[in-house]
Amino acid sequence: MGRSPSVRGWRWLGIGAALVTYLLVTLGGIVRITESGMGCGDDWPLCNGALIPAMDLPTFIEYSHRIVAAAVALLVAAMGLVAWRSRSNAAWRPRRRIAVWAVVLLVVQILLGAITVWLELPPASVVLHLGTGMALLGVLVVAACQGLAGERVGKHLRDGAVRFAWGMTGLGLIILLAGALVANLGAAPACQGFPLCNGDWLPARNWRIELHWLHRTLAYLFALATFSLPILAARRRPGDMATRASSWVVVAVAVGQVAVAAAMVLAGLPDGLRALHVAMGAGVFAALVAHAWLVAHPAAPTS
Repeated sequence: MGRSPSVRGWRWLGIGAALVTYLLVTLGGIVRITESGMGCGDDWPLCNGALIPAMDLPTFIEYSHRIVAAAVALLVAAMGLVAWRSRSNAAWRPRRRIAVWAVVLLVVQILLGAITVWLELPPASVVLHLGTGMALLGVLVVAACQGLAGERVGKHLRDGAVRFAWGMTGLGLIILLAGALVANLGAAPACQGFPLCNGDWLPARNWRIELHWLHRTLAYLFALATFSLPILAARRRPGDMATRASSWVVVAVAVGQVAVAAAMVLAGLPDGLRALHVAMGAGVFAALVAHAWLVAHPAAPTS
C-alpha cells in the first residue's frame, strides 16, 4: 500500500517531465530559427537585467524558453525527491538511477545554457547544449516508460534486438546533431532540391555541401533502416504488442520527418517548416528511446 502513491507519482512526473522537455527542445529550435537567442541580452539568469523584462518578440520567445526550462527543473527535482524517499526499496533502484542521471544532465544543461548565452551563441556551444537536452529528454522518456509499466516491468534483456534498438537510437541522435550543425553553420541552403543535392547524388565538393549531404544521406539510410524494427520485433518479441506498436511508431515519425524535410527544402526553408522539422526530429529520438526501452523490458506474461 505504501509503495503505490510513489509509483503513481513517478508515473505522472515522468510523463510530465518528458513532455515539458520535448516542448523545451522544440522551443530551443524556435529560438534559433527566429534568431531570438540574444532576446534576453547576455544576461543569465536575469533577462535584460530584470526578472520580468519588457517584451518584444525575440525577448518573449527567449523568455518563454527559459520559463519552460525552469518548469523542467522543478519536475526533475520532484522526481529526485520521490526516488530519494523510496531509497529503502530495492525495487526502486532503476528509478533512482534514472533520477540521478536526470538531475546530473539537468545541471549540465543549465550550465551549458548559461555559457551559451554568456559567449553569445557560438555554434559548438549551441549544438552541445542541444545534445545535452536530447540526452535529458531520453532519460525522461525512460522515466515515463518506467512509470507507465509500474510494477509490471518484465525481465531486462540484453540480446541482439536490444543492441540493435539502442544502436538505432544512437544513430538517430547523431543525425539530429548533424542537422543542428547544418543549421548553425549556415549549411541549410547548400543543397537545393530533393532528394538529390543540387541535382546530383555526388554534389560538388564544398564543406557546407558535404556536411548537408552527409546529414541527408544518413537520414535516408536511417529512414530505410527503421523498417527493420517491426520485422525484428515480430520475430524476437512475437507476443509483445507494445514493442511491435512502438516499432511502427518509429517508422511513422521517421518517414514523416523525411517528408517534412522534403517540403522544407522545396519550399525554400520557411520558418514554420524548419520549426516542425526540429519538433519531428525530437519526436523521432523520443520514439526510438521508448521503443528501445520496451525491447529491453518486454511485458511480463500475465498468468
